[in-house]
Amino acid sequence: MIPAIDDILDGAHVLSMPMRTRFRGITTREVMLVRGPAGWGEFSPFPEYDDVESAPWLASAIEAAWDGPPSPQRRRIPVNATVPAVAASEVASVLSRSPGAETAKVKVAEKGQSLADDVARVRAVRELVPRVRIDANGGWSVDEAVAALAALTADGPLEYAEQPCASVPELVEVRRRVPGVRIAADESIRRAEDPMKVVRAGGADIAVLKVAPLGGMRAVLELAGELGEYGVPVVVSSALDSSVGISSGLAAAAALPHLEFACGLGTGALFVRDVAPSPEVIDGTYPVDTLEPDAQALIELDADADRTQWWIERVRRCHALLR
Repeated sequence: MIPAIDDILDGAHVLSMPMRTRFRGITTREVMLVRGPAGWGEFSPFPEYDDVESAPWLASAIEAAWDGPPSPQRRRIPVNATVPAVAASEVASVLSRSPGAETAKVKVAEKGQSLADDVARVRAVRELVPRVRIDANGGWSVDEAVAALAALTADGPLEYAEQPCASVPELVEVRRRVPGVRIAADESIRRAEDPMKVVRAGGADIAVLKVAPLGGMRAVLELAGELGEYGVPVVVSSALDSSVGISSGLAAAAALPHLEFACGLGTGALFVRDVAPSPEVIDGTYPVDTLEPDAQALIELDADADRTQWWIERVRRCHALLR
């Protein structure tokens, strides 16, 4: 049952979290936190998303705050470090914020940068972390992806390449032309009307699942079950969430019957200040805990009145779509 909009907005907080480095083209992440009988939930679709695409994010926030997490199968989750499109000289500093991580996801195909920048960044990561995966966010054409993957694997294998191209047919073609590199689909799943299309078409070896865009923890578990029927493992990842959203990702990962890969839930290190203290990291793993926002952080990160009103109007529109 969907709670009334007044119940959702009662005690909601709109926060503006500055980032250490530009990531996904932004330097500040805005989120709305809501509180229900089961705890806290996060509503944080990116500003450019329309209401239809944003509505599942609200369903996810409601699930977390009103229903709580599913039953866990494990108590700690291996998590990869995340390396933005920084200079190679900055890689060591970035990785120092993810102690014990044995896997790193490296952003590539950044606008305004070259393949040489990507190669240098990945090479610097390889010197410090044993397993490397890359994420192009659909930034390459097929020919660019083929050339880039050849260059990026010259020093060693990649665990996988995430969303090298934007469209499903392109992913299918890259997978055909570069059989030595596993292809992971992200946007082709979370931003698709039919999230199974890319798998049925043969465009993905691995599926990257994000709780909020897919409508919640239980929706992720259901989709993971369908993917398993095709032999496609999943990686639970962050949608650049605050620690509240990360806790939902950890809960979803904890409830999966099988967890083959480190999860992409270490993005809290990208923020100058998060809404709650970072979880205790042991050997590159996070505990499966429900995180409570810090009262002082709610005050210090509070968004201005105009942005708060913008988010209130947005959540009202999305709420109407869930009814």
